[in-house]
Amino acid sequence: MNDQELLRYSRHILLPELDVAGQEAIRKARVLIVGAGGLGSPAAMYLASAGVGTLILADGDTVDLTNLQRQILHRNDAVGRFKAESGRDMLAALNPDVVTIALPQRLEGTLLDAHIAEADVVLDCCDNFATRHAINRACVRYAKPLVSGAAVRFDGQLSTFDLRNRANPCYHCLFPDGEDVEETRCAVMGIFAPLTGIVGSMQAAEALKLIAGCGESMVGRLLVIDALDMSLRTLRYGKDAGCPICSGSAE
Repeated sequence: MNDQELLRYSRHILLPELDVAGQEAIRKARVLIVGAGGLGSPAAMYLASAGVGTLILADGDTVDLTNLQRQILHRNDAVGRFKAESGRDMLAALNPDVVTIALPQRLEGTLLDAHIAEADVVLDCCDNFATRHAINRACVRYAKPLVSGAAVRFDGQLSTFDLRNRANPCYHCLFPDGEDVEETRCAVMGIFAPLTGIVGSMQAAEALKLIAGCGESMVGRLLVIDALDMSLRTLRYGKDAGCPICSGSAE
């Protein structure tokens, strides 16, 4: 790092758990963020401000006026633009040293695999189970840590899945694919704006800890947030021995 970077990230460097080595790891990291909406906005902004070397921002949707209540990565003049491209421009203004690559399309198939294979950490900031499970399968396949967040109404969730240790559970262990799970969308149910900031910021914190190798991640724990009474509960879960996605990888 040069003198300007040492000054910019000095408050991180002062933390003994991070120090210069941790900040250098952050500077060299490549993070994939799937979804540039309510969760992806604060997550991307904190990762960029923290100096993550390369951010891949993937989202095939365009900015709608109803998004601006909570999706702080976008401004009024971004309505109609691809979220990935609007987000890239905002992050460039926030920290020009960070390389931000916009992918204005839905990641799936071989393209999803290719980007996850290259990432150091993946953030699931999307809003549908099909994409979440596709991301999980690829993260298990390439042994990439995955930080997953969700928010609807006043309810938020956060957990981390890290199959670099093959004894750890995956997303499917916690939320099995194919079960009758009602998928609730913000467009129908509504969402409390600051909740997305809370969950997205926590996703950024989890990602930075994984990159720097400090603290304890949320692996095996699900954080449940109720913003109405501002209560936090932690639920523990384990690997499903019969999981069709990751059980064969357990050693």
